[in-house]
Amino acid sequence: MKMRKLDSRDADFRGQLETLLAWPEETNANVAEIVRTIVDDVRRRGDAALIGHTNRFDQRHVGAAADLVITKDRINAALDRLQPDLRSALQIAADRIRAYHEHQLQGSWSYTHDGTLLGQRITPLERVGVYVPGGKAAYPSSVLMSVIPAKVAGVNEVIMVVPLADDEANDLVLAAASLVGIDRAFSIGGAQAVAALAYGTETVPKVDKIVGPGNVYVAEAKRLVFGAVGIDMIAGPSEVVVVCDGQTDPDWIAMDLFAQAEHDENAQALLICPDPAFLDRVAASVERLLPEMERSDIIRTSLSRRGALIRIANLDEAVELVNVIAPEHLELAVADPEFLLSKIRHAGAIFMGHNTAEVLGDYCAGPNHVLPTSRTARYSSPLGVYDFQKRSSLIQCTAEAAAGLGRTAARLARGEGLTAHARSAEYRMMRKDH
Repeated sequence: MKMRKLDSRDADFRGQLETLLAWPEETNANVAEIVRTIVDDVRRRGDAALIGHTNRFDQRHVGAAADLVITKDRINAALDRLQPDLRSALQIAADRIRAYHEHQLQGSWSYTHDGTLLGQRITPLERVGVYVPGGKAAYPSSVLMSVIPAKVAGVNEVIMVVPLADDEANDLVLAAASLVGIDRAFSIGGAQAVAALAYGTETVPKVDKIVGPGNVYVAEAKRLVFGAVGIDMIAGPSEVVVVCDGQTDPDWIAMDLFAQAEHDENAQALLICPDPAFLDRVAASVERLLPEMERSDIIRTSLSRRGALIRIANLDEAVELVNVIAPEHLELAVADPEFLLSKIRHAGAIFMGHNTAEVLGDYCAGPNHVLPTSRTARYSSPLGVYDFQKRSSLIQCTAEAAAGLGRTAARLARGEGLTAHARSAEYRMMRKDH
């Protein structure tokens, strides 16, 4: 296959780039209506609707809600029978992810100013739902990335939902759930799983927040239930931008693009480089290596539909483009990544240097792989411990402080025409004067 090539010197380059980056909120005009129907049905009929939609969309034959429960015995058995090398890899990844996220823990704090105690109390969420995708691939890494920060934050109960097509469980997913100490798990997916977590059914408890990636139906369902519960983000297709100075092995870069493209046909992989000869070498590597890939059809569709090799004048222009794109994943495959890093304003996760493949962040480096997509890195952050904590403001006044603050509050309240506000503050002042 021949990848699309763009050149920043072309007059219509920015228009071509915008067209390439565009990802509509609804890729299918029917998605929103389908999801709304499913969510409303689960909200009204509970388990009965959940069973019906699971049988319909996952081609299963569930007779009772109890059949949707993944028991602790089943979860723990998956870990027990896991091959030693896989179990070791899971454990190493879990340990690194936990160590990284422990650095994110925030504690409560307070100080006193003019007789008033002011502060912030940090508390964990009580119950969280983790959505683990189960469509075109199994994602035990998503179990680690979603559950570990919740556990580090101190969440009381973490509930996992994962679609199991044809009643077959992926042992690696269940083993990961056992390793991180999942509290409860259900074999459900899609919009119906999101609705069950958001509103609760006779079998599935209502949670306070739903996290984890999913397909367009899951994303739309999360958008719809937001407000009834919290959500982490509305995730679009996965994406990577590789900025290269032309000094990395072109086969490495081609495989980095493949690694992103094999997620699904809508994933996006872009290479930005000032060296046209290197772009040609990468294109040749893509053509030579693609037939070797097990998921070559998906990769080919992704790269032809949304991928590109982009020639720019210099690395400063590359930084400018990165800040426009605000990518989920950014590889700085250059000799001096720190220099470019100082100019990067928008990116979900940044991989620095020729040796740092983005795939290391997907699994075991430590930082979270649940990241903002579709240019939302302009204002969003990776999933972390802070997503599972709440902040409550603390205020405690002495009588003297209440009188002093009351005068200021009363003046402002009367300026807004809110008399009850003013008198509420003034009552404390009167008590002090007596």
